[in-house]
Parts: sequence; structure tokens; C-alpha cells
Amino acid sequence: MNRSWIYILIGVLFEAAWVIGFKHAADPLAWLATVASLVISFYLIIIASAKLPVGTVYAVYTGLGTAGTVLAEMLLFAEPVQPAKLLLIAMLLAGVIGLKLIGGSSAAKEAEH
Repeated sequence: MNRSWIYILIGVLFEAAWVIGFKHAADPLAWLATVASLVISFYLIIIASAKLPVGTVYAVYTGLGTAGTVLAEMLLFAEPVQPAKLLLIAMLLAGVIGLKLIGGSSAAKEAEH
């Protein structure tokens, strides 16, 4: 896994934080953390997009961010666990893994040129 993919994964963690912050931030410090998470998340994705195909970066970022946010809501905020929702997240993750595999080979081809 190269550095750009690590940036995406860290960016996804910050994405889940700012999305959750939009719903649960209740004081200025929580809002400051939410905005900081948003800025860090976008910064990391912009850096990753410089090296990897932007379509793949965006799809992985939004897919993993969505899955992470849904799982965090279930684990941290007692959102009801629904088997259908878990199945859809698994399908989303399968698509993200497929894009990572295809995107990795595209990035290697770009590096050769």
C-alpha cells in the first residue's frame, strides 16, 4: 500500500468524524473539531488525488466514509443494527476493494509513463 492510499484511509476517518459532528456537535469546541476534521479530510484527499486516479479516490473516499459513518452510528450512538444495512455496506466495501485493486494497477501504469 503506497502513501496515497494511506492518505485516503486517514482522510476517511476524518470524514466520518466531521459527518458525525454535523449531527452531534453541540458546543463551539465540538464544532471546531468538526470543521478541523473536514479541512484535514479534504486536504488528505487532495494530496491522494495528485498521485491516484481522481475517480477512484473519490469513490473509495465516499464509499468508505459512508460505511464508516454508518458503522460508527451503530457502535457509538446506538443506531439500530439492520441486517439489510450491513449487507449493503458489505457490497459497498466489495466495490471499494475492487476499485482499489483496479486503481492500484492504473496508478502503477501512470508511474511508468
